[in-house]
Amino acid sequence: MSEKAIIGIINVSDRASRGEYEDTPGKAIVSTLNDYLTSEWDSVYAIIPDEQDQIEAKMKEMADEKGCCLIITSGGTGPAKRDVTPEATEAVCDKMMPGFGERMRQESLKFVPTAILSRQTAGIRNQTLIVNLPGKPKAIRECLDAVFPAIPYCIDLLEGPFLKCDEKIIKAFRPKNK
Repeated sequence: MSEKAIIGIINVSDRASRGEYEDTPGKAIVSTLNDYLTSEWDSVYAIIPDEQDQIEAKMKEMADEKGCCLIITSGGTGPAKRDVTPEATEAVCDKMMPGFGERMRQESLKFVPTAILSRQTAGIRNQTLIVNLPGKPKAIRECLDAVFPAIPYCIDLLEGPFLKCDEKIIKAFRPKNK
């Protein structure tokens, strides 16, 4: 398949949505994807507050109307009262993919003991993989480095576009054909 991938990027942040600080998490996701991907892709981008109904609505729009094969969120994964991104993800997904969160926490624990407080998760809505990342740019890259090798194959299984990676940066794992 040679269709161009459409990837949704959502920065969940009260302060960034009000323009009180620069959207560094969203920019970190774009930069990382630009490093990883050699196939053509476009982004659908949003900065929204920590409001579960707004997060759910944006995920649905990106998956159902915009045709995103992948949605990556940043922020809202901690234990604070306003951190509701995992709840929004669970509410809109048909299947949850807990291995993504397990792998991201495992990787983050190499750097900070507070990684056990993070509630990153992933799930599938129809033919869209949704992955929740933490909000810190350094942690975004660390977590994507840990889980991205599995993402292109997951999108293959969902009958999405074929994502090609720069293997000098990150190697996508696809099982050998039998």
